[in-house]
Amino acid sequence: MSEPVLTRYRTLNWSAYNASLCKRSSLTVWFDPSTPWHASPSGKRGGQPVNSDAAIQACLTVKVLFGLVVIFAPSVRATMATRQTTGFVASLLKLAGLDWPVRDFLTLCRRQKALVVQLP
Repeated sequence: MSEPVLTRYRTLNWSAYNASLCKRSSLTVWFDPSTPWHASPSGKRGGQPVNSDAAIQACLTVKVLFGLVVIFAPSVRATMATRQTTGFVASLLKLAGLDWPVRDFLTLCRRQKALVVQLP
């Protein structure tokens, strides 16, 4: 039985290869303007929600994707991670040029308990 012939790959276009390596490490985040970021009025008395469930889910997705976790006591860990998340999402929205509100970390903590995740 003969051994398989190894294929040797050579880079011929170094400028395109270097440009592709630079693009590989870039980060692009899209926020769809048609996403319902603002919550509709609940019709109940008291304070009305500012962000929709889709906005809360987007914030929590960013939290998980970027590993925003702090290693402390469990009670402190949840609030510090959501503080980081709200700051990170607010800076992403600012970079995208969107004037969408981001609620405080306590709202994010409270709403994540009852959030029904919608997967496409």
